[in-house]
Amino acid sequence: MKTAYDIIKRPIVTEQSMESATYKKYTFEVAKDANKIEIAKAVEEIFGVKVAKVNTLNMYGKAKRLGRYPAGHRASWKKAMVTLTEDSKSIEFFEGMV
Repeated sequence: MKTAYDIIKRPIVTEQSMESATYKKYTFEVAKDANKIEIAKAVEEIFGVKVAKVNTLNMYGKAKRLGRYPAGHRASWKKAMVTLTEDSKSIEFFEGMV
């Protein structure tokens, strides 16, 4: 059985994701085989918050030039945008970055 830390791989820290953090919407890289229910439970377990909604995207790896030919590509991954409930506290990890 997978743990919560196997499902949530890392937070996505970009300008756009940090701006949406003010509205209690956080972005994570998650396991490719994780579904929305598993992602919501993992975020609630790790950060101790209440999740209202989860949106997911499959991010496909771009072709990457390696030497003379474009023979390689970046790895594909899955992104999850997690929206917290209004009465939930914010995630402290993102507090200093906004």
